[in-house]
Amino acid sequence: MDERDQQQKKKTVKLGTRSPHAGYFMPMLESFAARDDLNEVVKSRVVKSCDLLDAGVPLFPNDFRKQNDIAPVVAAHEGMSAETLGECSEKVALAGRIVSSRSFGKVAFFHLMDQSGSIQCYAAKEHLGDEAYAVFKKFDIGDIVGVVGSLFRTKTGELTVSCESVRLLSRSMRPLPEKYHGLKDMETRYRQRYVDLIVTPRAREIFRKRSLIVREFRRFMEDRGFLEVETPMMQPIAGGATARPFVTHHNALDMQLYLRIAPELYLKRLLVGGFEKVFEINRSFRNEGIDTRHNPEFTMCEFYWAYATFEDLMDLTEQLFAHVATAACGGTVVTYQGQEIDLTPGHWRRMEFFESLEVIGGHAADFYNDYSKVQTYIRERGEKATDAESLGKLQAKLFDLDVEPKLIQPHFIYHYPTAISPLSRRNTRNPEITDRFELFITGRELSNAFSELNDPMDQRMRFEEQVREKEAGDDEACSMDEDYLRALEYGMPPAAGQGVGIDRLVMLLTDSPSIREVILFPLLKAEV
Repeated sequence: MDERDQQQKKKTVKLGTRSPHAGYFMPMLESFAARDDLNEVVKSRVVKSCDLLDAGVPLFPNDFRKQNDIAPVVAAHEGMSAETLGECSEKVALAGRIVSSRSFGKVAFFHLMDQSGSIQCYAAKEHLGDEAYAVFKKFDIGDIVGVVGSLFRTKTGELTVSCESVRLLSRSMRPLPEKYHGLKDMETRYRQRYVDLIVTPRAREIFRKRSLIVREFRRFMEDRGFLEVETPMMQPIAGGATARPFVTHHNALDMQLYLRIAPELYLKRLLVGGFEKVFEINRSFRNEGIDTRHNPEFTMCEFYWAYATFEDLMDLTEQLFAHVATAACGGTVVTYQGQEIDLTPGHWRRMEFFESLEVIGGHAADFYNDYSKVQTYIRERGEKATDAESLGKLQAKLFDLDVEPKLIQPHFIYHYPTAISPLSRRNTRNPEITDRFELFITGRELSNAFSELNDPMDQRMRFEEQVREKEAGDDEACSMDEDYLRALEYGMPPAAGQGVGIDRLVMLLTDSPSIREVILFPLLKAEV
């Protein structure tokens, strides 16, 4: 017997049933066995599935029509007495997943859950009939069923559906995690989000709230006259931010493309074209590390406002966050990891970049303006600081180390060095700084904004400097974009633009410590 035959023999599974349908399940069972993932519970479910098929009961039919959602049914009958319910002839047709079950011989109670909520159901042999009840007894926790019946209250007062029929709609071949423990391993929760959503009420609530946040964000922008647009996700030049891009290839055109790191340069082309207020809720991609704040694929909203300044955007941002927080959390004071965060407009602090290095970071000007001292300090703190980096970049790293973690309440940090702001408008009084701000809350950046650079000559010089930095080994430096420069040469109105990290905003408003908690399917290492 060769090695292949030995492996095949090892994967052979004995079910203990002579059902003609047993062979249908063998490929699945053998794949479990190959991964050492087979257990007696799964085999038991397969045997019962064979019994159901033998009895002529389909495992995956599509002929049941759901008439009601559970939550509205519960709400409509809240407070209704048992006597009133008994007089009511109303019937409901519900569908959902069995999430718990208790059997008492000829009767059984089970809880049915759909996307809106859950309700108790009562199945009795005398109501269903012998044959239908015998079929029902083959169902398992995790199965999706359709229920038709009337409502009553048990002796404990719980609203319950008295089942006239229970139909199997989708068979669950794998058992759900144990009721009281659920999924505890974080990686399993993220990798098997479909199970996490079944057994973790908080996970379902986070993503419901995320949907609400995005909806209210969009409503806020539209109510203020911003036009929602769409721009390319595959771009011939990676631009709009300083980040390392993902590279792909278009076969038909035989050209290299990049997944966008930001939609900025395309949105500003629309300002040239005459649109004065535009926004895009977009997916962007940056080929960077993964941690509690970063996922290589993320969502942000970028918006641009002609004839406005970065200071106008500060005011708008305070109103935006207050609007979204009130819609999602009921008010402008939210709790994040045990700390109260006040998002009430007018309470947000505004501080210049270099002022923050002194007041919050504790560094004097003669220190943070000394290249050698700052470089040595950063290296001593265990961070990378190459000789090719400008003083502005080192000062930004100094800020990341000693200022950013301390910005718990909302802070606008503005007037960043020009050297680290290649797309920002220079400040009129001091060309070494730009009219740019970043928003920090809970020690992390949530937004980046600036008055836009619309001088094509100045922009060309900034691009050329970025090209030199790229040639010196900076993989995150911007590339030269001649088409964007051509657009500026037609004339772009003075404007301000901003990007807001949607994932981080959702983290804040759902009290989630990791970005993976608020992304349905975060990027993970390949499963071993």
